[in-house]
Amino acid sequence: MKALLLIISFFIARQVFCQQADFILLKKKNRTIGSYYTGNNIALTNAQGSYIEALITNIKNDTLFLKQSIIRQIPTNLGVYVLDTVASYRYQYNYKEIKAIGRAGGKFNVSGSASALMGGGALLTIASGVVYLADRNKFSPQLLVGSMALGGIGYALAKLTGKGMIIGKKYSLVYVEVSNNKKP
Repeated sequence: MKALLLIISFFIARQVFCQQADFILLKKKNRTIGSYYTGNNIALTNAQGSYIEALITNIKNDTLFLKQSIIRQIPTNLGVYVLDTVASYRYQYNYKEIKAIGRAGGKFNVSGSASALMGGGALLTIASGVVYLADRNKFSPQLLVGSMALGGIGYALAKLTGKGMIIGKKYSLVYVEVSNNKKP
């Protein structure tokens, strides 16, 4: 019985594949703040400026192999919705092509709110200027100051948030090759 169990375990062990050991570290100055392995999700901005959230399927020879899936709610005949994968795309990037990791603020789009504040502030400032030119008795300096403040807050939000961790002086990516996969 023990011999049969040993033989079966050898056949099972032949079918098992090890996970690739290469990985990428995200460092802030000299301190590691994140690591990305095969099987992890990553959110990045590439050299062309495209934002991608994808699953890392492999890391080999300085290259990340990514799989991005588009998941939508699809209605059924019963009137309920189910999640379904509409499409999936495969990408591969050299780790040096990554310009930013993540997006600050999670799922909330701060840059969209900043644009709305700037647009609203500009619209109110123009309207206040028109009121000043048309009838100075109805002009409100408080409205003008408030609208300019809204535009300024929107501009500050647009400049300070939403870019993620930009690879450069402060953050860096380090490729760690643990397995020697290069062919001679």
